[in-house]
Amino acid sequence: MEQIAWREFFDPILLSLKVAAISSVFVLVLGGLAAWGMSRRSFRGKSFVETAILLPLVLPPTVVGFILLVVLGKKSWIGAGMEMLFNQSIIFTWGAAVIASIVVAFPLVYQTMKTGFASVSRDVEDAGRSSGAKEWQVLRYITLPLAWHSITAAYILGFARGLGEFGATLMIAGNIPHKTQTLPTAIYIAVESGNQTLAWCWAGTIIVISFALVLFVNRKSAN
Repeated sequence: MEQIAWREFFDPILLSLKVAAISSVFVLVLGGLAAWGMSRRSFRGKSFVETAILLPLVLPPTVVGFILLVVLGKKSWIGAGMEMLFNQSIIFTWGAAVIASIVVAFPLVYQTMKTGFASVSRDVEDAGRSSGAKEWQVLRYITLPLAWHSITAAYILGFARGLGEFGATLMIAGNIPHKTQTLPTAIYIAVESGNQTLAWCWAGTIIVISFALVLFVNRKSAN
Protein backbone atom coordinates (compact mmCIF):
# COMPACT_ATOMS: atom_id res chain seq x y z
CA MET A 1 0.00 0.00 0.00
CA GLU A 2 1.19 3.53 -0.73
CA GLN A 3 1.80 6.01 2.05
CA ILE A 4 -1.39 7.96 1.34
CA ALA A 5 -3.33 4.67 1.38
CA TRP A 6 -1.93 3.83 4.81
CA ARG A 7 -3.05 7.23 6.08
CA GLU A 8 -6.52 6.68 4.63
CA PHE A 9 -6.66 3.33 6.40
CA PHE A 10 -5.43 4.41 9.83
CA ASP A 11 -7.06 7.84 10.16
CA PRO A 12 -10.62 6.52 10.78
CA ILE A 13 -9.25 3.97 13.26
CA LEU A 14 -7.29 6.56 15.25
CA LEU A 15 -10.18 9.03 15.21
CA SER A 16 -12.65 6.36 16.36
CA LEU A 17 -10.35 5.37 19.21
CA LYS A 18 -9.93 9.02 20.22
CA VAL A 19 -13.68 9.69 20.12
CA ALA A 20 -14.45 6.51 22.06
CA ALA A 21 -11.76 7.19 24.67
CA ILE A 22 -12.90 10.75 25.35
CA SER A 23 -16.64 10.06 25.24
CA SER A 24 -16.33 6.98 27.48
CA VAL A 25 -14.69 9.06 30.25
CA PHE A 26 -17.41 11.72 30.10
CA VAL A 27 -20.23 9.20 29.94
CA LEU A 28 -18.77 7.19 32.82
CA VAL A 29 -18.76 10.26 35.08
CA LEU A 30 -22.17 11.53 33.98
CA GLY A 31 -23.74 8.07 33.95
CA GLY A 32 -22.19 7.23 37.31
CA LEU A 33 -23.55 10.36 38.98
CA ALA A 34 -27.01 9.77 37.51
CA ALA A 35 -26.98 6.07 38.42
CA TRP A 36 -25.85 6.72 42.00
CA GLY A 37 -28.48 9.41 42.49
CA MET A 38 -31.30 7.39 40.98
CA SER A 39 -30.39 4.23 42.92
CA ARG A 40 -30.24 6.05 46.25
CA ARG A 41 -33.16 8.47 46.05
CA SER A 42 -36.90 8.25 45.54
CA PHE A 43 -38.89 11.22 44.31
CA ARG A 44 -42.07 12.02 42.49
CA GLY A 45 -41.71 11.48 38.74
CA LYS A 46 -38.68 9.20 39.09
CA SER A 47 -40.04 6.70 36.55
CA PHE A 48 -40.58 9.53 34.05
CA VAL A 49 -37.00 10.78 34.50
CA GLU A 50 -35.58 7.28 34.14
CA THR A 51 -37.63 6.68 31.01
CA ALA A 52 -36.20 9.87 29.50
CA ILE A 53 -32.67 8.74 30.44
CA LEU A 54 -33.14 5.37 28.73
CA LEU A 55 -34.90 6.78 25.65
CA PRO A 56 -31.77 7.05 23.43
CA LEU A 57 -31.36 3.29 23.90
CA VAL A 58 -34.52 2.57 21.88
CA LEU A 59 -34.68 5.58 19.57
CA PRO A 60 -33.22 5.20 16.07
CA PRO A 61 -29.74 6.78 16.02
CA THR A 62 -30.81 9.05 13.15
CA VAL A 63 -33.56 10.49 15.37
CA VAL A 64 -31.01 11.12 18.12
CA GLY A 65 -28.73 12.72 15.52
CA PHE A 66 -31.52 14.94 14.21
CA ILE A 67 -32.38 16.15 17.72
CA LEU A 68 -28.70 16.88 18.40
CA LEU A 69 -28.47 18.71 15.08
CA VAL A 70 -31.34 20.98 16.12
CA VAL A 71 -30.07 21.47 19.67
CA LEU A 72 -26.45 22.15 18.68
CA GLY A 73 -27.13 24.01 15.42
CA LYS A 74 -26.40 27.69 14.89
CA LYS A 75 -30.06 28.63 15.35
CA SER A 76 -30.18 27.26 18.91
CA TRP A 77 -28.87 29.19 21.91
CA ILE A 78 -26.66 26.23 22.84
CA GLY A 79 -25.13 26.09 19.38
CA ALA A 80 -24.69 29.86 19.26
CA GLY A 81 -23.04 29.82 22.68
CA MET A 82 -20.64 27.04 21.70
CA GLU A 83 -19.79 28.85 18.47
CA MET A 84 -19.01 31.99 20.45
CA LEU A 85 -16.92 29.99 22.92
CA PHE A 86 -14.92 27.97 20.39
CA ASN A 87 -15.08 30.48 17.53
CA GLN A 88 -16.63 27.84 15.27
CA SER A 89 -19.69 25.64 15.09
CA ILE A 90 -19.46 22.30 16.88
CA ILE A 91 -21.43 20.69 14.04
CA PHE A 92 -19.31 18.72 11.54
CA THR A 93 -16.29 18.49 13.85
CA TRP A 94 -14.85 15.50 15.68
CA GLY A 95 -16.18 17.08 18.87
CA ALA A 96 -19.69 16.51 17.53
CA ALA A 97 -18.83 12.83 17.17
CA VAL A 98 -17.84 12.80 20.85
CA ILE A 99 -21.18 14.35 21.83
CA ALA A 100 -23.09 11.83 19.72
CA SER A 101 -21.19 8.95 21.33
CA ILE A 102 -21.89 10.30 24.82
CA VAL A 103 -25.61 10.55 24.17
CA VAL A 104 -26.06 7.10 22.64
CA ALA A 105 -23.80 5.37 25.20
CA PHE A 106 -25.26 7.12 28.24
CA PRO A 107 -28.29 4.81 28.78
CA LEU A 108 -26.14 1.68 28.54
CA VAL A 109 -23.57 3.00 31.01
CA TYR A 110 -26.27 4.34 33.32
CA GLN A 111 -28.16 1.04 33.46
CA THR A 112 -25.01 -1.01 34.05
CA MET A 113 -23.78 1.24 36.86
CA LYS A 114 -27.21 1.51 38.44
CA THR A 115 -27.33 -2.29 38.66
CA GLY A 116 -23.91 -2.26 40.29
CA PHE A 117 -24.86 0.39 42.84
CA ALA A 118 -28.14 -1.39 43.61
CA SER A 119 -26.20 -4.59 44.39
CA VAL A 120 -24.28 -2.87 47.20
CA SER A 121 -25.86 -3.66 50.55
CA ARG A 122 -27.48 -0.67 52.22
CA ASP A 123 -26.60 -2.21 55.59
CA VAL A 124 -22.89 -1.98 54.78
CA GLU A 125 -23.27 1.65 53.75
CA ASP A 126 -25.32 2.43 56.86
CA ALA A 127 -22.62 0.79 59.00
CA GLY A 128 -20.10 3.18 57.50
CA ARG A 129 -22.35 6.17 58.21
CA SER A 130 -22.92 5.04 61.80
CA SER A 131 -19.14 4.89 62.23
CA GLY A 132 -18.96 8.60 61.38
CA ALA A 133 -18.22 8.44 57.66
CA LYS A 134 -19.57 11.27 55.54
CA GLU A 135 -21.60 10.58 52.42
CA TRP A 136 -18.64 11.12 50.06
CA GLN A 137 -16.52 8.78 52.20
CA VAL A 138 -19.21 6.09 52.04
CA LEU A 139 -19.24 6.47 48.26
CA ARG A 140 -15.43 6.51 47.95
CA TYR A 141 -14.50 3.72 50.35
CA ILE A 142 -17.57 1.45 50.34
CA THR A 143 -19.92 1.88 47.38
CA LEU A 144 -17.39 2.32 44.57
CA PRO A 145 -15.08 -0.57 45.59
CA LEU A 146 -18.02 -2.96 45.99
CA ALA A 147 -19.50 -1.91 42.63
CA TRP A 148 -16.12 -1.87 40.85
CA HIS A 149 -16.87 -4.76 38.48
CA SER A 150 -20.02 -3.02 37.24
CA ILE A 151 -18.15 0.28 36.86
CA THR A 152 -15.44 -1.40 34.79
CA ALA A 153 -18.03 -3.13 32.64
CA ALA A 154 -19.91 0.15 32.19
CA TYR A 155 -16.79 1.94 31.00
CA ILE A 156 -15.87 -0.77 28.50
CA LEU A 157 -19.42 -1.04 27.17
CA GLY A 158 -19.53 2.75 26.82
CA PHE A 159 -16.22 2.69 24.96
CA ALA A 160 -17.45 -0.05 22.63
CA ARG A 161 -20.73 1.76 22.01
CA GLY A 162 -18.90 4.97 21.18
CA LEU A 163 -16.54 3.10 18.89
CA GLY A 164 -19.41 1.65 16.87
CA GLU A 165 -21.67 4.71 16.75
CA PHE A 166 -22.83 5.50 13.21
CA GLY A 167 -26.26 7.11 12.73
CA ALA A 168 -26.09 10.04 15.14
CA THR A 169 -22.43 10.66 14.28
CA LEU A 170 -23.17 10.83 10.57
CA MET A 171 -25.98 13.33 11.22
CA ILE A 172 -24.01 15.87 13.27
CA ALA A 173 -20.35 15.15 12.46
CA GLY A 174 -20.64 14.09 8.83
CA ASN A 175 -18.09 11.98 7.02
CA ILE A 176 -15.18 14.29 6.27
CA PRO A 177 -11.98 12.29 5.53
CA HIS A 178 -9.11 12.96 7.97
CA LYS A 179 -11.43 15.15 10.07
CA THR A 180 -14.69 13.49 11.13
CA GLN A 181 -14.62 10.12 9.36
CA THR A 182 -14.90 7.36 11.96
CA LEU A 183 -14.65 3.61 11.37
CA PRO A 184 -18.40 2.98 10.92
CA THR A 185 -18.83 5.85 8.45
CA ALA A 186 -15.64 4.84 6.63
CA ILE A 187 -16.95 1.29 6.24
CA TYR A 188 -20.25 2.62 4.89
CA ILE A 189 -18.51 4.77 2.27
CA ALA A 190 -16.15 1.94 1.30
CA VAL A 191 -19.08 -0.39 0.69
CA GLU A 192 -20.97 2.31 -1.25
CA SER A 193 -17.94 2.88 -3.48
CA GLY A 194 -17.44 -0.85 -4.04
CA ASN A 195 -14.13 -1.11 -2.19
CA GLN A 196 -14.83 -4.42 -0.48
CA THR A 197 -11.20 -5.06 0.50
CA LEU A 198 -10.89 -1.81 2.43
CA ALA A 199 -14.34 -2.31 3.98
CA TRP A 200 -13.33 -5.78 5.19
CA CYS A 201 -10.07 -4.46 6.66
CA TRP A 202 -11.91 -1.79 8.62
CA ALA A 203 -14.68 -4.20 9.62
CA GLY A 204 -12.12 -6.74 10.77
CA THR A 205 -10.39 -4.06 12.86
CA ILE A 206 -13.55 -3.02 14.68
CA ILE A 207 -14.59 -6.67 15.16
CA VAL A 208 -11.24 -7.51 16.79
CA ILE A 209 -11.38 -4.47 19.09
CA SER A 210 -15.01 -5.10 20.05
CA PHE A 211 -14.38 -8.81 20.63
CA ALA A 212 -11.47 -8.03 22.94
CA LEU A 213 -13.58 -5.53 24.91
CA VAL A 214 -16.56 -7.88 25.34
CA LEU A 215 -14.22 -10.77 26.27
CA PHE A 216 -12.65 -8.58 28.95
CA VAL A 217 -16.09 -7.69 30.35
CA ASN A 218 -17.17 -11.36 30.39
CA ARG A 219 -14.00 -12.42 32.22
CA LYS A 220 -14.45 -9.62 34.77
CA SER A 221 -18.08 -10.64 35.32
CA ALA A 222 -17.07 -14.28 35.82
CA ASN A 223 -14.55 -13.41 38.55
